[in-house]
Formats: sequence, structure tokens, C-alpha cells
Amino acid sequence: MKNLTSYDIIRKPVITEKSMGAMSDKKYTFLVHPEANKVQIKRAVEEVFGVKVLDVKTMNSLGKYKRMGVHVGKRSDTKKAIVTLTADSKTIEFFDNMN
Repeated sequence: MKNLTSYDIIRKPVITEKSMGAMSDKKYTFLVHPEANKVQIKRAVEEVFGVKVLDVKTMNSLGKYKRMGVHVGKRSDTKKAIVTLTADSKTIEFFDNMN
């Protein structure tokens, strides 16, 4: 695996009703690089957002097969990370105005 920067590891935030509800518990959800491990994800979130991370949980989702007429294609596989911040850590400012 090539060297990934912090901005390569964190792809984009996941904005859903469930993830927005978990933000009150200081849990934030991100789409991350499929080859990134928990240690790399923790380091990337701490570096990019300037917060302290307590725990990282990851899950892999397989892409669905889709059809358009006779053509069959597959959506890409994704990896999600749910990042829990420490109690004394500040919140991530990007999500503050989304409530």
C-alpha cells in the first residue's frame, strides 16, 4: 500500500439521520479509504480536525449489482468508520451547524 496522507484516508462525512443523532454522544461517521486501518484513521482524524479520538469502529460494505437494460454494473465497495471522541475533547466544527 502506498503512503496515504490524512486527507486521502478520510474521504467524506456520512450525513444521515442516524449519524446526526449519534453526534450528541460525540460519535462521527466518515467514509474512509478501503485499505486504511483503525490506527491510520485515528491519526488522520486527530490531525485533520484537532480532536482526541477514544475509539474507532470500522465496517466494510460491498457494492450492489445494478442493471440498466441489458448492461450490468457494480457499485464500488466502501468502508465506513465511526469515530468516538473523548469526553474532554472539543467537537468537530464541520458538523456543528448541521443540526
